[in-house]
Amino acid sequence: MLQRRTLLALSLSTAMLAACATGPSLTERPPIVFVHGNGDSAALWQTTIWRFESNGWPRDRLFAFDQPLPLARDSDPVAQAGRSSTAESLAFLQAEVERVLQATGARKVVLIGNSRGGNTIRNYVQNGGGDQRVSDVILGGNPAHGIWNIAGFNEASEFSARSPFLRQLNAPKGPNGDEVTPGVRWLTVRSDSNDKYAQPDAVWIGMPGKPTNVGFDGPALRGASNVVVPRVDHRETSFSPAAFDAAWRFLTGAAPATLQPIPESSVTLSGRVTGLGTDSLNPKSGNFTNNLPLPGAQLTVFAVDPSTGQRRGNAAWAQTMGAEGLWGPFNARPDTFYEFVIAAPGYDTTHIYRSPFPRSSAVVQMRPERVLPADRDAQALVLMTRPRGYFDLQRDTLRLDGNARPAGVPPQGAGVASAKLKLPSDAPRAVTAEFNAERVVGQTWPLAQGHVSVLELTY
Repeated sequence: MLQRRTLLALSLSTAMLAACATGPSLTERPPIVFVHGNGDSAALWQTTIWRFESNGWPRDRLFAFDQPLPLARDSDPVAQAGRSSTAESLAFLQAEVERVLQATGARKVVLIGNSRGGNTIRNYVQNGGGDQRVSDVILGGNPAHGIWNIAGFNEASEFSARSPFLRQLNAPKGPNGDEVTPGVRWLTVRSDSNDKYAQPDAVWIGMPGKPTNVGFDGPALRGASNVVVPRVDHRETSFSPAAFDAAWRFLTGAAPATLQPIPESSVTLSGRVTGLGTDSLNPKSGNFTNNLPLPGAQLTVFAVDPSTGQRRGNAAWAQTMGAEGLWGPFNARPDTFYEFVIAAPGYDTTHIYRSPFPRSSAVVQMRPERVLPADRDAQALVLMTRPRGYFDLQRDTLRLDGNARPAGVPPQGAGVASAKLKLPSDAPRAVTAEFNAERVVGQTWPLAQGHVSVLELTY
């Protein structure tokens, strides 16, 4: 357990953060670089970027990048195909920060990271010269003291509290024994008890009932301002309205004008289409994500009826991916629901249904699915996904095709971000995904013909 920790309840944080705010002024607006977490992509920052823009932060001062291989190695010192080490992650962030500084002419940047992204940020600031390039750091759900602290269990992983990597990051610094690098302002945002990777029980790492020896306060850091947000899950420590509120107050010393994106009259969308890899150590374990481009993939976009998911007319956009996997720019309507169809060799044709985009975005990243053999017995398969948070049946209202307990969602705990519906018929019909105030409707497609539907939640 950490000593002398500053734990601020969200309801008490406003005045304290405003009082200590000595960072960028409201008029300077330094560049912000967003750093995603393990296995994720820049797309997860979409709603956060919208919130910054809606409160006056210039769009051309907000940067989110895809780390090509976003998954950590099982053992940090051991090379592993398709995965990255802490040193490789540091080098990637170091290069991106330099690019941003050159592009903007700024002297320093703000870094905001989620989960593993926080490890990379801390490593860069402490060991990669970032203390001279960074003014402020905000970490959401960062496993700063490991996900586990278990003798003999994968101690070389960057997520083990016993790893040399975390031990050197957390070594005391300065007269107060701080864990953060001096000269930079630090904020951490954590859940009170609902972060799957800051749990005293090892249930979410496959060992239920075994102590992790890591507490709910694992993401907090001595020497930082540490904010606690009740009931948020691991990803919501960065991507929720409450997390944005804490970040804005920390950076500006004032409350944001709005916590929700302000719609634009004209919306332009672009992004990347990427693929999937196979675990080199466990090739039978299924697919894992990467952010490598998928050249030759075909993307087609249709406007759809919000109540049925049926297409409204011909394709609104069609494109074949080039070497970088870039797509767009597509001029969308901010009041329209869309179906994004991705077809690529070696993948199932994936139909992604999404809510309207209220604002422009350059990080509409997508990847096609490979359906696992265990699901091939269905006639039609529908996936409900929530990239920016998890499902919590004790906290949230959710339904998939009317079922309030979709397959794959546990009765308690916020540890799962997707659910599936396996249908015994391939006859096309509408399927609805509901999560709190968001509702997305899509159509089913025949799995035997290599099609899968994804109902992707934005909020």
